[in-house]
Amino acid sequence: MNQTDQTPTPAVPPINRQASGRWKLFAIIGVCAFPLVASYFTYYVIKPQARTNYGDFIDYVTHPIPADLNTTTLDGTPMELKALEGKWIMLTVDGGACADACSKKLYDIRQLRVAQGRERDRIERVWLITDKVPLETLLIREFDGTVMLRSRADAVTRWLPAETGATAADHIYLIDPLGRLMMRFPKDRDPNLIKKDLGKLLKASSIG
Repeated sequence: MNQTDQTPTPAVPPINRQASGRWKLFAIIGVCAFPLVASYFTYYVIKPQARTNYGDFIDYVTHPIPADLNTTTLDGTPMELKALEGKWIMLTVDGGACADACSKKLYDIRQLRVAQGRERDRIERVWLITDKVPLETLLIREFDGTVMLRSRADAVTRWLPAETGATAADHIYLIDPLGRLMMRFPKDRDPNLIKKDLGKLLKASSIG
């Protein structure tokens, strides 16, 4: 009885199997990392002209929250912005006299928070008061719920970037739940467009 000759399959050397495994791992990592790399390349190199955001993005690496803000509550108790991490912070800056433009900013951030509906609890409102001027009781009551902190004016000025011809007091800023300054809204702002930016950010983010 004849038997068909069978040629045994040569064994793959261990070193070849290891090399093949490493290349597969690199390929998987490359596929996973590509969207992130592409987004950074597009933003920092290509810089597309079409904008979908109203506010201006800020590089938080070059504008970290300064250690010398020396923020305190109205009764003088130290309280850092870090204590509010985990929330989106709408930030405004002004003196304690709080003229009409200041009151309008406080009103806007209150209404913008309310406008987010069920998502509003993810947002905190913060007013950095850059002097020692006492606040009017009616003002405190009107904007109850706003975290009012006194801070060093010089530290605030160094920290918050402003448009050309404007100051930090002309803007509303946004800090993300990781405590990073990320966005500045224009001096002559349109609350409806800020509302859209906030809505998109809250929808896209799983934190805060």
